Amino acid sequence: MQKLKTKRGAAKRFFKTSGGKFKRVKAFKSHLLECKNRKRKRNLRKAAYIVRGKEKRNLKRLLPYA
Repeated sequence: MQKLKTKRGAAKRFFKTSGGKFKRVKAFKSHLLECKNRKRKRNLRKAAYIVRGKEKRNLKRLLPYA
C-alpha cells in the first residue's frame, strides 16, 4: 500500500499536542484591530483546541502521520 499524503494546508494550521488534542490559532487577529476591544484581542492570542469528535476525525484523515 502506498503512503498517505498529508494535506499541507491543514498541516500549516493544526498541530497535534502530546495529549492527542489538535491545537490551532484563532482567526480575526490580523487587521482591523482598533475597533476590537482589549479583552477580545487578548483572548484571540490564546490557543484553541479541537475537541469535538467529528472535527477530530476529519483532522486525523487530513493529517495521517500527526
